[in-house]
Amino acid sequence: MLASLAKIQNRKTGRFSSWDTTGRNNDVWTIPAGKSAVLADIKGPGCITHIWMTQLKHFRECLLRITWDNAPQPSILCPLGDFFGLGHGLVSSYQSLLFSASTRFPYQFNKGCALNCYAPMPFHQRAVVELVNQSRESHIQYFYVDYETWDEPENGQGYFHAEFRRENPFGGWGPEISNNEKDSHLSNIANKERLAWENNYVILETRGRGHYIGCNLSVTNFKGTWWGEGDDMIWVDGYKWPPDLHGTGSEDYLNHAWGMQDNAFLRNGSSLFEGRTTLEPSNSPWSSEGAYQTSYVHHLENPVRFQKEIKVTIEHGHGNHLCNEISSVAYWYADQPSPACPVPPMAKRLPVLRDNQGKWLFDKKNQTTSRKIKPNREMLKMKAQWKRLMTGK
Repeated sequence: MLASLAKIQNRKTGRFSSWDTTGRNNDVWTIPAGKSAVLADIKGPGCITHIWMTQLKHFRECLLRITWDNAPQPSILCPLGDFFGLGHGLVSSYQSLLFSASTRFPYQFNKGCALNCYAPMPFHQRAVVELVNQSRESHIQYFYVDYETWDEPENGQGYFHAEFRRENPFGGWGPEISNNEKDSHLSNIANKERLAWENNYVILETRGRGHYIGCNLSVTNFKGTWWGEGDDMIWVDGYKWPPDLHGTGSEDYLNHAWGMQDNAFLRNGSSLFEGRTTLEPSNSPWSSEGAYQTSYVHHLENPVRFQKEIKVTIEHGHGNHLCNEISSVAYWYADQPSPACPVPPMAKRLPVLRDNQGKWLFDKKNQTTSRKIKPNREMLKMKAQWKRLMTGK
C-alpha cells in the first residue's frame, strides 16, 4: 500500500453514495422490507477501494451481496455486520488493516455503527454491490462505495470473495463435558484423519485457484466453559493426513494465547470480547459464561494458496465435543468469480438472546445444525467417565 502511494497512475476515481440528489440533506436510502437495492453498478475494468456503511439496525437481517463480471451468482454474500467483522448483531469499535467499525454504543444490539472495508476488490467487466433487506420493516442505509477504473485489467489480480456459515448449535458429541482444568482430559479424544475431516467446523470449502486470507469467527457460549481448545486444520488441494496446516488451538490460530484478550490489532484480535458480555465477571481467563465473542485473523503476509481446492476447518472444543452456536465469515481471492455458499434464512441467522436473568432463549424452530456427530467408542467412554465424575456412580 505505502509503496504505491506516491506513484502517479492513469486511473479515474469515482464514488457511489447515498447522497441526496435534490441538493438537500436527506442523504439516506430507505429499502422496504423484503426488497433489495443496488448501491453501486460499476463498469470495469477497475477496483473497489473502500466501502463505508452506517445504519441503526438489521446487522444480521440485511445481506451484502456483490457480484463480479456478470457472474450468475454473487461471490460475496454475508450478513451486513458479519462481513465487516461484527457478529451476533452486536456493535463495537475496533480497527484492523482490512476492516474497522466505530460506534458510541459498544456491546449493544441495534445501535448506530460505522462500518469500513479497505480490502481491494478488482474486477474486469462489472461490479454490482447490493443490499438485501430481509427484515420485516424498512431499512435505512447511508453508504459510500469508492472505486477506481483502469484502462485495462491488471494481470494476476484475483476476485475478492466472502461467505457466511453458521451452526446453531454445533452438533458436538459431548457438550456436558467442560473444558475446565480439572476435567478437560475427558474431551481429549484422538481427533485425526477422516474423523477430523468430516467433523470439524467448516470455515471455507471451495474449488478453484486462489488464496485464503483469513476469517472472523463468532461464538455464543451457552455452557460457559472455555470454547477455544479446537485446532485449526487446513487442507489444500484435497484430503491427506496430516493436513497441510495443522494448528494447536483456537486462540492460537487467532494469534492470541491463554484465552482471548480485549485487543484489536491490525491482523488479528477481538472485535467483540466475551469478557464485556458476561453477566458475572470472572478472574479465570477461560471463564466466559453467558458470553458473545467475535475474533478475526487476516493472513496478509501468509495467505494460504491453493491450485484446485481448499477446506479450512477448526475443531469446536477439542475433538468437537461442544455444542455452542458458532458462525464465521471466510475471505479469499480467486482467479475466477465463484459462488459464495447460501446463507441460512433470516430467522435462522438471528442472534441467540438471553432474558434479564441471563437464561438463554432457545428457539428450536430457528436452529440450524447441519450434522450431529455420532459418538465413537472413545467418545462414549469419555461421556461415561464424565457421568461417573458428576454423579459418583
